[in-house]
Amino acid sequence: MREFLLSEIFSLSNGADFEAMALRLFRFQAKHNAVYREYLSYLRTDVSSVHALKDIPYLPIQFFKTHRVITNPAGLPVQEVFRSSGTTGQKHSLHEVVNRDFYQHSLLQGFERAYGNPQKYAFLGLLPNYLENKQASLIFMVKELMRASGGKNNGFFLNNFGDLDLTIRLLEDEGKPYILFGVSYALIDFANAYQPRIKKGIVMETGGMKGTRKEMTKQELHKLLREKLNVAAIHSEYGMTELLSQAYSKGDGIFRLPPWMRIAIRDPYDPFSHLPSGRVGGVNVIDLANVYSCAFIETQDLGRVDQEGHFEMVGRFDQAEVRGCNLLVV
Repeated sequence: MREFLLSEIFSLSNGADFEAMALRLFRFQAKHNAVYREYLSYLRTDVSSVHALKDIPYLPIQFFKTHRVITNPAGLPVQEVFRSSGTTGQKHSLHEVVNRDFYQHSLLQGFERAYGNPQKYAFLGLLPNYLENKQASLIFMVKELMRASGGKNNGFFLNNFGDLDLTIRLLEDEGKPYILFGVSYALIDFANAYQPRIKKGIVMETGGMKGTRKEMTKQELHKLLREKLNVAAIHSEYGMTELLSQAYSKGDGIFRLPPWMRIAIRDPYDPFSHLPSGRVGGVNVIDLANVYSCAFIETQDLGRVDQEGHFEMVGRFDQAEVRGCNLLVV
């Protein structure tokens, strides 16, 4: 089977192209990914009989905690290893990235589709728990956006809220648009300490409380942050260690996907079922950027998909660990 090209993955234009690429990638990973192959064997899946997206089995995301989920028939060197942040005592997911270019193209093109050229913005990171994890994919992502931006005021802020407030004031005075990526609890602490007036900036929350305090509903969190930070909307990013693509919500709670990513909803009590649009269930993700790991992942998130393929996060399965991005129950 011929090599998968960046130009093929990131130039998809319609549903038929997506399905053809997904089926081709499924057969490739069913053959060359040992963990996925064994899982399909356990399910007694006849790979040759899979001819539609609805027939592709999704690999439970927990396998990234316990196995090497990698598709690498050529034995290429691993270029990056991403590790989930989690909280103390949790097992961490590991995602070995054989081709870094797929992640860089996915995050940059996905961002540009949602927000335009990164050069328009300064990027600020209030991500203390991620900064302490040297292998966090979110830190890699924000660094890439900073690099693409080339702005002089880009920066990460661990606990130095004063410096962050000064940088925001400077950008506001200059009239420079900026995006503040922040984990929920740190945004709350910053808002309580300074309550800045944000007019030119976008606040992008990237996750929950990380075990630092009681979780809040998404509505409660966003209402609090809107009031404290004086903004009309709180944006969100849906991404995780196990994925190389991201989706964004601009404050309406609806995440819009890049063309190489798709969400399917399963019945919570039947992992091999498919629910129609509008129904709440378990979130399955197809991420075609995951060429060298697994592109078909059964997550522990709950959500619904509308008729246009956009999706809304609803929460987490009760037994799921609190981890990753956007885990708040709404």
